[in-house]
Amino acid sequence: MTQTFIVAPRYILDDESVWLEGIDPSRHYWLFINGDRKLRVAIPGLYVSSFEELKENILGFRNLKPQEKMEIKRISGSFILHCVSSNCYAIEGKVAGAEVWHLFDRESIESLLMTGHPDWVSAPEHIELGRRHLANSFKQPAYT
Repeated sequence: MTQTFIVAPRYILDDESVWLEGIDPSRHYWLFINGDRKLRVAIPGLYVSSFEELKENILGFRNLKPQEKMEIKRISGSFILHCVSSNCYAIEGKVAGAEVWHLFDRESIESLLMTGHPDWVSAPEHIELGRRHLANSFKQPAYT
């Protein structure tokens, strides 16, 4: 049975708590988990090389029906965007080694996806977030 109205908390643009720290140049979304500034995570976002790719991904997102998902491909892998209900979307991630879904409303996901535009430029203060992400990647093993 599917629920038409999801009551789970999710990230929304007009939320009182600040949950979006920024978007780095490689289009990773830096979130404060549930608005907690001590719990920060970077999740992959849409990064495309052409306007046609952006349009294809945005239209794919807009056409998602509840219980459907779409894979968004990136140069360094991909991520899954799930449509939980008509106004609840999830991006898979890991927090402290545990599998999680970061929940968003439709407006928030669409706004985040729009930053995938090839001409989009991150804010100067968010460049440091990209450096942090790169530094964290060097801490990972080169092979598994």
